[in-house]
Amino acid sequence: MLGAVLLFAMQATPALASHQPATRTLVGTVLTKNDKPLANAIVYLKNTRTLTVKTYIAEKDGSYSFHSLSPNDDYEVHAEWKGSKSDTKTLSSFDSRSQARINLHIDLK
Repeated sequence: MLGAVLLFAMQATPALASHQPATRTLVGTVLTKNDKPLANAIVYLKNTRTLTVKTYIAEKDGSYSFHSLSPNDDYEVHAEWKGSKSDTKTLSSFDSRSQARINLHIDLK
């Protein structure tokens, strides 16, 4: 009986793992509080497990993207522009989307 349970567990594990993507992508737009795109804002992405930080300079339309992210790690993302900063948002490892979208708002003072 124990052998049958172990055999089932070994066969079920790859099937369960195949539902989670090997990598994921984070996309979004940096916006002003009035929802206008903010070009050239610097977007910071921190892996909360390894503490590594990646940066991206937002495109003319305010868009940004980070590719090949681990689905098993949590990430914190925020944007900065000329001394102003957005709130920090979290991309959780529990978020199973292969492409997540997080828009960031900066209050220009």
